[in-house]
Amino acid sequence: MFTRKKFIWAGLFIGSTLGSMTPGLWGGNMFFSMSSVLLTAVGGFVGIWVGFKLASRLGL
Repeated sequence: MFTRKKFIWAGLFIGSTLGSMTPGLWGGNMFFSMSSVLLTAVGGFVGIWVGFKLASRLGL
């Protein structure tokens, strides 16, 4: 049903979405700013890592 790959993809999606929305917290442009692009990449990387660790912990 759930595989490690699905957890990693979910982490990528959620992390990059949250990362791209973060500049809006301090009033920045969420879509076309350099901080949004950078935080999207960071959020995606962190999401992949969290998805991998979560899948590993669940034994998948």
